[in-house]
Amino acid sequence: MGDIKMTDRIELSACTSIMVGKKASMDGATYISRNEDRLNAIYRKRIIVQPAVSGRDATYVSPYNKMTAPYPTSGYRYTSTLDADQSTGPNEEDGFNEKNVGMSATESVYANEKVLAFDPYVKNGLAEDSLATLVLPYINSARDGVKYLGRLVAKYGSAEGNGLQFNDKDEVWYMEVVTGHQWVAVRIPDDCYAVAANQVAIQDIDFNDPDNYMWADGIQEFVSEHNLNPDFDRWDFRHIFGTDTEKDHHYNTPRVWFAQRYLNPSIEQDPESAELPFIRKAEKKIAVEDIQYLLKSHYNETKYDPLGSGSEHDKKTYRAISLSRTANSHILQMRDSDKNGAAGVEWTGFGIPSFCPQVPFFTNANDIDESYSYTPEKMDLKSAYWMYEALAMVVESHYKEFVEPNLDYQKALSEWARRRIAAVDEKAVKMTGDALTDYLTEQNHEIVKHYNEETMKHLADLVTQGTELSKLTFKMDPNL
Repeated sequence: MGDIKMTDRIELSACTSIMVGKKASMDGATYISRNEDRLNAIYRKRIIVQPAVSGRDATYVSPYNKMTAPYPTSGYRYTSTLDADQSTGPNEEDGFNEKNVGMSATESVYANEKVLAFDPYVKNGLAEDSLATLVLPYINSARDGVKYLGRLVAKYGSAEGNGLQFNDKDEVWYMEVVTGHQWVAVRIPDDCYAVAANQVAIQDIDFNDPDNYMWADGIQEFVSEHNLNPDFDRWDFRHIFGTDTEKDHHYNTPRVWFAQRYLNPSIEQDPESAELPFIRKAEKKIAVEDIQYLLKSHYNETKYDPLGSGSEHDKKTYRAISLSRTANSHILQMRDSDKNGAAGVEWTGFGIPSFCPQVPFFTNANDIDESYSYTPEKMDLKSAYWMYEALAMVVESHYKEFVEPNLDYQKALSEWARRRIAAVDEKAVKMTGDALTDYLTEQNHEIVKHYNEETMKHLADLVTQGTELSKLTFKMDPNL
């Protein structure tokens, strides 16, 4: 990607995030999730397990903006979905550490000019490329993640606006760092879910409830001193720091609308409303398949579906959740880690989410699989990244003919995954220590092997069928 100007990053990480509290989920797990969307359709990612470190004496320097900070002397093992090309920084977008703490970084968010006038971004401050690298290996809980990052922002400043998700077995937190030094965070209630889509999402802050809200030191004084609150009788973070533009109405808020429409079908809302609530109680418990559906969605069964039968105007009105330029789609599921050492499951999808499965990995492991760490510059179907990119292109090329067999393929893998995870859980609950980690590492390889084999079979079937769909065919009229 070469040298990137700070303004170029506006389009690079236009993501969609979905969070679910443990009492709102069907299985009692906490969930954080996100589609990492980039400017280019091909943005190569790989997945590895970063080893624990100790006794380190080194300094981190960002290749992107030269942000510089000393590494802590020790850090936990963690899973990492990082860029194959490291020239603009690690960009370790998501993962779980060995303490069963998850992090997804980041959801790009944008502050208005009124607040940026008095607290502009810091050129060499924290940016998306560095955040997971400098936070995830060093935190012991979701709440700790917010506090730890808050201290880094106070010390180094922020180079851009970012929304960050953290979860552990009990809590889900969403944090928005929106100017050079100002931020807030909210604990998603256990019985609720939340959706964010490239717009400042957090609303009212209760400064008398530090158990469920956190904020930058002096943020109230900052707002008061510069007369930044537009409301008479409330302190709404979105109103004070966020934007409400034509782009928001077509690019951002409709994604929140569609997710809430799916999880709360009885509620009528305007897809362009700037007042869609950030946090909601769903009308039924949320399963991992519901989160997958939303991350794969493109305004399905509405006139706005770009793959649907609506008018060309309607199909191009709103930006969908699933895109061709989604670099990775991840769901971080943390079940009760006190009961089972296999509690952490990281679901990761490459290719266009609509057409490709999210593959489950147990995060208490030393390795994932070579097909996920091998991401060459040129296409090679031995690479999971390239295999799923190829699958997505083939499905979309004959969408009407291939959509049903593709959905059947994804459904079959989801059924298999549920059975496999349950079988692994049954054995894992009786294991501890290195023996458990080794067992789960082995299971990751077996899971990937199955998904890779089934995907190659599906791809071969579609290519074979596709040969019969060519327009370069001719049959002689027997009457001639």
